[in-house]
Amino acid sequence: MAQKELYIGVMSGTSLDGVDVALIEIDDHNIRLISSYLHPMTESIKQSIMDICTGQPTHLPAIGILDHRLGHLFADAVNALLAQTGYRAQDIRAIGCHGQTVYHHPAGETPFTLQLGDAHIIATQTGIDTVADFRRKDMALGGQGAPLVPAFHREIFPHKDSTLIVLNIGGIANISVIRPNYPVSGYDTGPGNILMDAWCQYHTREKFDKDARIAQSGRVDLPLLEVMKRDAYFAAQPPKSTGREYFNLDWVQSKVKMLGRHIVAENIQRTLCRLTAETIADQVVLHQSGTQPQLFVCGGGASNPLLMKELQAQLQDWLVSTTSEQGVDSDYMEAMAFAWLAHQRIHGIPSNVPEVTGASRAVSLGVIYTAR
Repeated sequence: MAQKELYIGVMSGTSLDGVDVALIEIDDHNIRLISSYLHPMTESIKQSIMDICTGQPTHLPAIGILDHRLGHLFADAVNALLAQTGYRAQDIRAIGCHGQTVYHHPAGETPFTLQLGDAHIIATQTGIDTVADFRRKDMALGGQGAPLVPAFHREIFPHKDSTLIVLNIGGIANISVIRPNYPVSGYDTGPGNILMDAWCQYHTREKFDKDARIAQSGRVDLPLLEVMKRDAYFAAQPPKSTGREYFNLDWVQSKVKMLGRHIVAENIQRTLCRLTAETIADQVVLHQSGTQPQLFVCGGGASNPLLMKELQAQLQDWLVSTTSEQGVDSDYMEAMAFAWLAHQRIHGIPSNVPEVTGASRAVSLGVIYTAR
């Protein structure tokens, strides 16, 4: 029987709402969430990340400083979780840290991806071996380097007789498709919360539209929705992945400008919610099979009541629920995934899915940074 091991996953996504930290126990193929913690991110770090992600002028020292500060932020997040749980560094086999993506460019002649957060700092400040840089080996093999969570979704959810799709709605929305007699597949469908959050912040200075109150006070502008859905990304065939460098406030404003008329802010907020729901649903229905297809939703979008209502309305033949309702905390799914990816790397087990990313072969992803 395999020995039980503890791993910590650290995830900071495109929503920039804090650092998710998850402590999991892995015993053979059994994965159990032991504890979780949301560590705050300072406004200055958020702004530095946003400046780089949205193409503001920057320079190499600024990137180096942010890499250093994020390394300490992630280490502090892990140490806070340890203090919360009473576990010691020597109890943990390894940390899996995704790092903060500041640019993801998987296409073209020179594909690259950049995640910041110095893993040497994380390892030395926590005293725990750390696995990071998960995406670039997949890209070196011709893959998109994303999404990386479908293999974990396949591991944690039992196989069904009908299609099971795990939908993560963070800043970007991505799906993992698990079908009988088919290899797992998945890709980024497009915006998740990122456009809704950007528009809300632009008009209200609030970080997000809490309980979709602004969106629910508006109505869908169908011509604007049509213009947005004509974007080439939605018609592109997988494998595909995207991020803040593509879907951002400038993207929204450019689509509104194309219509040449004023649209009230509440209607734009509502339309962006419908855009997220429809572009997800358009992809989900392509994979429908069996008598009871199921959609399990995780990430921040699972807490948006209007978005969940819109998804159910678009997918009336599907059982739509959150992963929390299925026994896996919807807020910490991705952090758990990177803890599991660290386990795969420590044991040299392949963790990418070539059918998902487009890589030429399966490999164990990540680089190990030792604490000593």
